[in-house]
Amino acid sequence: MNSNSQSANPPDTYSQRLADIVGTAIALVTLILPVFIISHYSSPDVQNNQPTLTYHLTRSQK
Repeated sequence: MNSNSQSANPPDTYSQRLADIVGTAIALVTLILPVFIISHYSSPDVQNNQPTLTYHLTRSQK
C-alpha cells in the first residue's frame, strides 16, 4: 500500500465549509442578539421611584 495514494473517499469540503459558516452565524447571533434586545427594552429615562428613607433620631436628655 502506497502512502502517496489518495483515499477512496475525498473529504467533503462543501459541507464542512457550510458547517463553518452556519456555526459562525449562530455564534454571532448568540453574542449580538442579547445586546440588541437589552438595549431595545431598556428605558433611557431611568427614574428612581424608591422613596428615600429618613430616620429622625432624638437624643434623650439626662
